[in-house]
This record gives sequence, C-alpha cells and structure tokens, in this order.
Amino acid sequence: MALRLSTLFLRTLREDPVDAEVDSHKLLLRAGYIRRAAPGIYTWLPLGLRVLRKVEAIVREEMDAIGAQEVHFPALLPKEPYEVTNRWVEYGDGIFRLQDRKGADYLLAPTHEEMFTLLVKDLYSSYKDLPLSIYQIQNKYRDEARPRAGLLRGREFIMKDSYSFDIDDAGLDASYMAHRGAYLRIFERLGLDVIPVAATAGAMGGSRSEEFLHPASIGEDTFVRSAGGYAANVEAVTTVVPEDIDFTNAPAAEVRDTPDTPTIDTLVAAANELAPRAEGSWTAADTLKNVVLAIDLPTGERQLVVIGVPGDRAVDLKRVEANIGAHLAIGGEVGVEAANDVDLKKHAEIVKGYLGPGLALDAALLGAEGSSKLLYLVDPRVVSGTTWITGANEAGKHVFGLVAGRDFGWDGTIEAVEVREGDPAPDGSGPLEAARGIEMGHIFALGRKYSEALDLKVLDRNGKLAVVTMGSYGIGITRAVAALAESNHDDKGLIWPANVAPAHVHVVAVGRGAEIFEAAAALTAELETAGLEVIYDDRPKVSPGVKFGDAELLGVPTILAVGRGLVDGVVEIKDRTTGNAENVPLADAVKYILDRQ
Repeated sequence: MALRLSTLFLRTLREDPVDAEVDSHKLLLRAGYIRRAAPGIYTWLPLGLRVLRKVEAIVREEMDAIGAQEVHFPALLPKEPYEVTNRWVEYGDGIFRLQDRKGADYLLAPTHEEMFTLLVKDLYSSYKDLPLSIYQIQNKYRDEARPRAGLLRGREFIMKDSYSFDIDDAGLDASYMAHRGAYLRIFERLGLDVIPVAATAGAMGGSRSEEFLHPASIGEDTFVRSAGGYAANVEAVTTVVPEDIDFTNAPAAEVRDTPDTPTIDTLVAAANELAPRAEGSWTAADTLKNVVLAIDLPTGERQLVVIGVPGDRAVDLKRVEANIGAHLAIGGEVGVEAANDVDLKKHAEIVKGYLGPGLALDAALLGAEGSSKLLYLVDPRVVSGTTWITGANEAGKHVFGLVAGRDFGWDGTIEAVEVREGDPAPDGSGPLEAARGIEMGHIFALGRKYSEALDLKVLDRNGKLAVVTMGSYGIGITRAVAALAESNHDDKGLIWPANVAPAHVHVVAVGRGAEIFEAAAALTAELETAGLEVIYDDRPKVSPGVKFGDAELLGVPTILAVGRGLVDGVVEIKDRTTGNAENVPLADAVKYILDRQ
C-alpha cells in the first residue's frame, strides 16, 4: 500500500540541526528518517525503518546463501560468561553495566562471542555436527565517551554478527572465505564501494583479520594501499625491516654536552655544529627519540612504556593501541596517551628531553633503586648495527654513535610510528598512498581463544575431545544506512540506491485541480499493481516548491510529477540520481518507469 504523505508519520526540516556534524547525520534527521533520543541513541521513524529493513534483508539473504542459520540472543546478558573470558574487566568503561533488584550483575551486550560459544557447547558434542555457522541481527551497546557523527558512532547500534565453528584450521579457512565472499556480495548489492584491508586482530585475537572499508573523507579509519594491490589499515601495516649492520669496526659511543636541546630540531642543529660530518648533515632520521607513553589497562592500572623511534617519525597512538597488548600480556582494549608530569615524577630516572637507552640504561631504566623496570620497545627500523644520536639520561647531554645491539638492547619491537605516503608496501608491491574510510565490516579467524576459555570441545574422528576453532564476522547494519546516506546525496537531499530506497517511485500531485489528484492516484495504483513501492504526496494545500523540495530531500530514485502538463497528456519523470527530467505521455508513464528499474 502506498505511503501517503498526508497521513505518513513524517516531518521534514528545512535547516540542518545544530548538533549534526556530517552530511548523513544532517540529512537523515532533516528527511525524517531518524530522531535523536539521547546522545548517540536514535529513534527510527517509518521511512528510516524501511531502509534499515532492506539492508537487513540483503544481509540475511547472503548469509542464508552460505548456509548460515539465524538465531537471536538477548541484549541483556549475565556477567558470569564475560568473567570467564576476562572481558568483564577488559572492557573497562566501554560497556554498560547494571544490576537487577537482587544485586546480580548484567551488561548490555557489546558483542556476543561468549553467548554463541556457550550455545554451541550446550547443543553440540561431535565433529559430525560441524561445520556450523550461525548469525544474528541484534542491537549492541557501547558506552562511547564521545558519541558523534550520528549513526556512525553511537551508543546503541545494530549489527549482524556471525560465528563459524569448525573441527580444525582447514575448516576455519573455508568458513572464513565463505563469509568473505558473502560480505563482498552484500556490499555490492547495497551499492557500497568497499575495500578489504588487512587489519589487526586487537582484543578479539586470532590469526587473521580483515576490515571492509568504505572510502570516505569523514572515515575514522586510515588505510593505505599500493598500485600493486596491497591494502591495509594503518594499524596493521608492517615495516620493511632493514638488514642488520656489521658493527665490528664502529667507533665507541661518545657522550657530548648538548645544552638546551630538549627537542629533535634543537638536537639536530647542535649535532651539525658540534660534530659535523663529511658525508652530509645530520638529520632527524639519525636520532633516536625515546617517547614515554602511559598505558591505561583494563584493570584500571596505569603503566609506563618507553618506545624508541627514529627522530623523523611521529608516534601514532592508534598503532600503539593496536599493537601494545602483545607486549603487556593482556587482552582487551587499552588507552594510550603521552605520559604526563604526574607519571614522570614516579620515575625520577627519566630525564625529560634527554631520555635514551644508552650508557645509563642498565643503571637507570632497568631497575634503579626506588623505581620499577620500564618496558623498552623499539621501532623495527632499529636493527642491530644501526647507529644513533640519542639522550644520555642526563640533562644537557646526548650520546653520539650509540650502536644498537652493541651499546643497548630492547625488550621487543613494535609498530608504533606513523605510516607515510611513499613508504614501501611490505609485500614489495610499490609505494603506499593513504586514504580514509568507514569500517563497514570486520572478519576474524578467531581460532580457539573463546572455545578454550569456555571449554567448547567435541569428539573428533578418533573419539578424542578436540577444542573447536572459531571465526567471527560482523557487519554494521545501522552504520551501513549512514554510509549509504553519506555517499549518496547532493545539495538538495538524499539519493538512495534502488535496492535500499524506502520506495521506488515518489509520485507528486502538483496543483489544485481534482483531475491532477485523480490522475496521480491512478498512477500510484498502477505502479503498485506492477510491483513497485510508492510514496504519494497527496497533500492538498502544500505548495509545489515544498512538495518538490521534500521529494528531493527524501531521496527516492524516481520522482513522477503530475501537474500542469496533464492538460497536454504528459507527466514529468525525474531521475533523482542523474537529475535528468523528461516529459512522458501519461499512458506510457508506468511502462517508462518499469523499463528503467
């Protein structure tokens, strides 16, 4: 049945809401698809729900096509399973926790790994039951500190999350690739351009991970790609590591007075004045910058870490967040920031502006009396035999000619610095170029992290208990609606792809004559009989300008206007995507539209 604007629960806005930041947020509010209920929380109105349900339908069809089966878990979950996997603590402030009247702890689910795992454990016991893929489309909750960008970063959102269960790694590989193929088909049907990029597993864990990013200037994810086909989220980019250098004949390191040189720029200037070299000037790349970071752990503790990086590179905190967990032997998300003065006062051995791993390393950083050992990590470019100018752990002094592997060591390497355009791709496929994108989906080869924690085992072919191996696969449903709006609009309003539009045709009756409304109603009925969904603007006392403005704002792909041309037997049909309009004989209007669907 056609949606008639005279009765549809809809109010459009002429101006952008003051709290809307990005185009999708502005247009979805103005066009009456969503309304704000609280920061990061939105009510879906009739037109918005129609788009949302079409996105869900495409996702369901493709998931069902690979043999996945739909289930539905509650959003309100008990604490106990999350305690077993330690995520009750690891999530920190990122989840909503609450208690019932008896004092029992619950959470609003941010993800459902534990529940999927326990469900399969409850029902399956043999390898003959596997492989299995099950999924749900369900509300999720994250206590975002700064909800922003409308549906793109909210506190309540809808996800499709699915999990595969296999008896071995070969089965996991097959399930992973089946989901990957389904995702590519889903995004193609939605009309969303996506690029699969290598990603870090992060707190989820696992051996393999890919994100599906929709290129967009407002995207929160930075990714890089090469002309040769390499693509990765910046957190997952690995450095091309140089070869070790023979330092047998390297001269001894020398401490020099370098007063008033607390920055890399002042240090480079002093080095060129104090120790000029014949083969060219010293640059920031010749210095080793030692950055002190504070890591906020999920347990509530705050730990300092020192990272040594080439002085011409800035530390990327997001890359540190993604990669630091392996060095701290923890799971869950961590917060990373530059250490503040309060942090530094707890470690008197740290000389601000002159910190280094050099001659004073053993005495100062690795257990000076009254201090605890600080973890010291380095950039992968710091390899054995490389020579550096760096702090001497004494105010106004730096070490020249400090050789890695001879004069200092480290606890590990970490991908921590910014990735630059022009850096070589790790697979040798050429220089990297950077872009931004919106994360639309993420898939993980989880392995046995959750099945081991929750004791999900089945009898294998030999009758022995084997831990099930799992995969995890997510798509942001509400985020897909926002991304479609973000990428499909002009200065007049939304322009929905046909597969997700709230209707196929927007019929507009323009004028006051009864014959205009009768013809528009007849066309609406004929279009519906032909199987098309129709919005009919039958409002009798609304000006043509307002009606056309609303039609363009709502974004239905085809606008059919019945107005003054009716006396000549024609109606105007406008393609919202191209902006092209054409006068078509009234008798041919429906066939004209059907031929272009």
